[in-house]
Amino acid sequence: MGKTPSLSLAGTATLLFLSSLALSQPDPQAPVDYVKQVRPLFEGRCYPCHGPDNQMVRLRLDSRQNVLKGGNSGPAIIPGKGKESLLYQRISGLGGNPQMPLSGEKLTPEQIQLIVSWIDQGATGPAEGGIKPVETRKHWAYEKPQRPPAPPVKNAAWIRNPVDSFILARLEQEGLAPSPEAPRERLLRRLSLDLIGVPPSVPELESFLADTSLGAYEKVVDRLFSSPQFGERWAKPWLDLARYADTQGYEKDNRRSMWPYRDWVIHALNKNMPFDQFTIEQIAGDLLPNASLDQQIATGFHRNTLINEEGGTDPEEYRIAAVLDRVNTTATVWLGSTLGCSQCHNHKYDPFTQEEYYRLAAFFNNTEEEVNVDRRNSEVSSRGPSLMILPPLSLASTRRNLEDEILQMEKVNHTSTPELEAAQLRWEEETKSSLPRWTPLKPVELLSLGGATLTRLKDLSVLAGGYNPDQDTFVVVSEIPLEQISAIRLEALTDASLPQRGPGRGLDGNFLLTEFEVETTSLRDPTRTQSVEWTSAQADSSQSDHRSRDAIDGNPLTGWSIDPQKEGSRVDRQIVFVSRQPFGYPGGTRLRLRLRHDSAFPRQTLGRFRLSVTDAKEPEAIVETPLQIQRILRTPRQERHPEQRRLLAEHYRSISPLLKGLRERLAIKREELNQLNSPTTLVMKELPQPRATYI
Repeated sequence: MGKTPSLSLAGTATLLFLSSLALSQPDPQAPVDYVKQVRPLFEGRCYPCHGPDNQMVRLRLDSRQNVLKGGNSGPAIIPGKGKESLLYQRISGLGGNPQMPLSGEKLTPEQIQLIVSWIDQGATGPAEGGIKPVETRKHWAYEKPQRPPAPPVKNAAWIRNPVDSFILARLEQEGLAPSPEAPRERLLRRLSLDLIGVPPSVPELESFLADTSLGAYEKVVDRLFSSPQFGERWAKPWLDLARYADTQGYEKDNRRSMWPYRDWVIHALNKNMPFDQFTIEQIAGDLLPNASLDQQIATGFHRNTLINEEGGTDPEEYRIAAVLDRVNTTATVWLGSTLGCSQCHNHKYDPFTQEEYYRLAAFFNNTEEEVNVDRRNSEVSSRGPSLMILPPLSLASTRRNLEDEILQMEKVNHTSTPELEAAQLRWEEETKSSLPRWTPLKPVELLSLGGATLTRLKDLSVLAGGYNPDQDTFVVVSEIPLEQISAIRLEALTDASLPQRGPGRGLDGNFLLTEFEVETTSLRDPTRTQSVEWTSAQADSSQSDHRSRDAIDGNPLTGWSIDPQKEGSRVDRQIVFVSRQPFGYPGGTRLRLRLRHDSAFPRQTLGRFRLSVTDAKEPEAIVETPLQIQRILRTPRQERHPEQRRLLAEHYRSISPLLKGLRERLAIKREELNQLNSPTTLVMKELPQPRATYI
């Protein structure tokens, strides 16, 4: 990647000159190029009706061969006879037929004449203007450019290099003379801004003006090339191509550590790395034999893709999105082509097939997963495939030792022993006997004020279906003989008919209960009514910003929802509402319960739920044992399947007094690991076995 001076004023003028040539009218006698001049006209005007997707009257104009073949009316052209060709008559509106195209912009007289000239010259061109097999195709964009001869000029003494010849020839054509050379202070300012991005300092300017030697300018160029600021200045456009970012993009846009890759680019430019090496290390540095740390960091080029950690996302969907982004970026940066069209079909303009697109995608489809997120701890594992620990080595070694200690302690925590098994049996019996008794409520009336359908199931739970309004209130009426009710339990139950098989009707299977209200009426004396006041609401799962007590605070903008990040949304949950004083009437009580969903988040209603009451003195004890564990405890030991036994043992170890010291030490080690600030960066790592890639 050799260092060359930035584009000069002469170079800018050359670009303007070449652009003006491209925009000028072609010589009518000059040969007409089918690929460059004729096919673009067909693409822009004719393809909607006569292209690869539609062939009205069986006429296709997407290749020279198809143009010669014609459609229902016969051959579209007669080589050598432009104005006798049917194509000319149709685009000119001759012979009593409407002028083509029927809709859209008509061809201009100059464009029609161009097509006529092409036919008169024999309609020459490649046999297939569209896609050809990779072994035989030719495309004008991939023909080797030929150096044109320098044009003659009058003031040959002004010429210093071949580019100047083109500049001066155009100036002389316009009757202009070159401007005189800029003053030395202006030259230095231009040079400094181009190479390092900042103007020269006063001492630098004074030093340059005082240097009257013949190589003064060259010395300044060498000095600026050697400056660390050179790499910083010229890394900017490359980092734009690499879609460099210090955050992940998408919804949360969390920060990520990509600065080591940025520094790698700067250092590569400053040490004048050859461009082939610059390319190989960024695309496949990790695949080089005995890849160095720098070569692995270089693969961060393709780790600059967006990362989506929003709840409910499909990791595989966004992994594939990153793979396709790498294909498209590689094509744009290194091939100078927009290859993305071939993701869905053969490229309409360039010689790329859809099959070739996915051949290239196969190379990028063999890397490890994008991120390794521990949703329970909301942190990225340091041993995830996307992260690499960087020096200092002493800190990295400390981190590795801590990780090994934690792994060993976790292994002990998950290992069964006779002492643990015996203690667990005692705990099971004690827990079963201490759980409060609950009486399920049998709904006698069900109503959704928002228009949903509420159905009572055999287990006395209620399933919501049908219309799902933005906000809704469920009204449940039930009758119970208890006189001293101390609490009501609401179970949020999962169901296969609900989103993500969760307990709620939100897209992520969740819900947001904003208020839980209860009114009581005496069955003997309907004039006796009472509103129940709550002292607490406790749940076995709550989001940090949607807590259980928010369901009884009287604020419609707050409420309770579960936390799917802990164990997923497919787990039954419960919340217990404890009354300020026992309620109920002799002879029976009629309960009218209102479950409000009034939040600003639309369609976040409960999907399936069940209500129960108790007269226990400590009803909150039911929440200390998760609902899932309670059900396993009620299942006879000999009937529990392996997954139930595993969950029960895992829960007991999380509360067992025998493992309290181990859990405390484990928490300390995890905190020590979190405090280490060893830098990391995202890199590419190849899978040991490649994935299958399909078209």
